[in-house]
Amino acid sequence: MVDLLRRNRTATPQTSPVSSRKPPRQETFYTASQWRLIWWRFRRHRLAVVGTTVLIILILMAVFADFVAPLSPTSRSTTYVLGPPMIPVFIDDEGEFHFPPIIYGVTTERNEETLRREPKLDTSVERPLHFFVEGEPYRLWGIIESNIHLFGTPDGEPLHLLGTDNLGRDIFSRTVFALRVSLSVGLAGVFISFVIGLVIGGISGYFGGWIDFFIQRLIELIMSIPTLPLWMTLAAIVPRDWNALQSYFAITILLGLLGWTGLARDIRSKLISLREEDYIVAAQLGGSSDWRIITRHMLPAFTSYIIVAISLAFPGIILGETALSFLGFGLRPPVVSLGVLLEGGQNIRTIAQSLWVLAPTIFVILIVLAFSFMGDGLRDAADPYAEQR
Repeated sequence: MVDLLRRNRTATPQTSPVSSRKPPRQETFYTASQWRLIWWRFRRHRLAVVGTTVLIILILMAVFADFVAPLSPTSRSTTYVLGPPMIPVFIDDEGEFHFPPIIYGVTTERNEETLRREPKLDTSVERPLHFFVEGEPYRLWGIIESNIHLFGTPDGEPLHLLGTDNLGRDIFSRTVFALRVSLSVGLAGVFISFVIGLVIGGISGYFGGWIDFFIQRLIELIMSIPTLPLWMTLAAIVPRDWNALQSYFAITILLGLLGWTGLARDIRSKLISLREEDYIVAAQLGGSSDWRIITRHMLPAFTSYIIVAISLAFPGIILGETALSFLGFGLRPPVVSLGVLLEGGQNIRTIAQSLWVLAPTIFVILIVLAFSFMGDGLRDAADPYAEQR
């Protein structure tokens, strides 16, 4: 017995395995905050990450449009009317590699059928493409004066990446400025529809009864009317003699007032599922006002779902503005939006001979897909406990 006690005293103390090991991954998962869980799951959605990246790039292009665009949206090149895109090339016709890439020069040739002189690319003239070059002066955001553009040619010759339209205006520059207008219309329209949908959906879902019945019938009436004819009818009411700024605000408010129905129904369904929860009943018994219960207890419980609904509402608003402007009922020149640019391609000659005039369509597709992918990723990540990592 004495020998056993001596051996225990002289034995080297062992560190507890529980205290030395790191917390298991499962424990980290269950102790993480809600936003961290959403971020973990969102990162696993590759299409959502790609869509978000593309969307960030497009937003940066729109914010810094004066810097990104090599020319102003009204600049004209009289020698390059309906000219094809000037695509930068790294390997010329002789197989020689160039870095930075080169841009071929421009010449004109007479069309044997129409006898008109048309612009053509001259492969015998090579101009290097440089970044951060001097060009047309501008005022960034109307404040900062500068003449530095993201890219261009050092000799100051015009650069038309997507070609020119029937007036010789650079399509790429006009598209970059159109992104600013279309995205701002979408942002303002979604904000208006979000406020209306949040208020009406919250009232309908929380109070119920005849109030809920009346609001739901109103929503069904609005949703039963075809969207595009309704937009066209209301947009036709806007006076044609209004200036560009007045038309811009009118179309923005119009799109926002007609885009709240889906969000209102989503909020109503969430509030109905939450209003019978124990903590809501406890808040009511504790004397909390209806406004406090809705804003402090119920809305934070499904904030992530609201973000998803907002992200999915953007494509609808932007497509609405594009469709109205394309049909001549929305924004009008001199405002430059994606719909206004596409309106110039409503003729057979453009489709047959100058297909690059429809290049803004690519940006419309990119915006819609980017918002859709991001919305799908947020929708999957909004319930982060559905799948354990």
